[in-house]
Amino acid sequence: METLEISTDKNKQMVNLDHKIKAILQEQGWRNGVLTVFVPHTTAGVTINENADPDVEKDILSFCQNLVPRNWGFDHAEGNSDAHILSSFFGSSLQVIVENGIMVLGTWQSIFFCEFDGPRKRKILLEFTEK
Repeated sequence: METLEISTDKNKQMVNLDHKIKAILQEQGWRNGVLTVFVPHTTAGVTINENADPDVEKDILSFCQNLVPRNWGFDHAEGNSDAHILSSFFGSSLQVIVENGIMVLGTWQSIFFCEFDGPRKRKILLEFTEK
């Protein structure tokens, strides 16, 4: 297992992980199998989505803020219930097929870490299962 460490600088943001994951695939010599990406945080998530148009990321975050407003009047004392809810919507893990050391993603797809309660220092765990 490998650990990525990142720092976010906004309350809500999406961070493209492709370059960091590609570097680990190369460093570890992981060639053919399945990569699991896991976020061990209850106020963050991970997703695969479009990487070509930055408006997609902007639209996703804007929609999230409108769907689950931070000041809705939740009971959770820490004031970050919106982040917990969004984390549940997005999920804490995903799997990607790896062939010849390359993630098998669609033309416009990337893996994004989704911060919902930043800024913070975060960890992303990577586990590779060989084919």
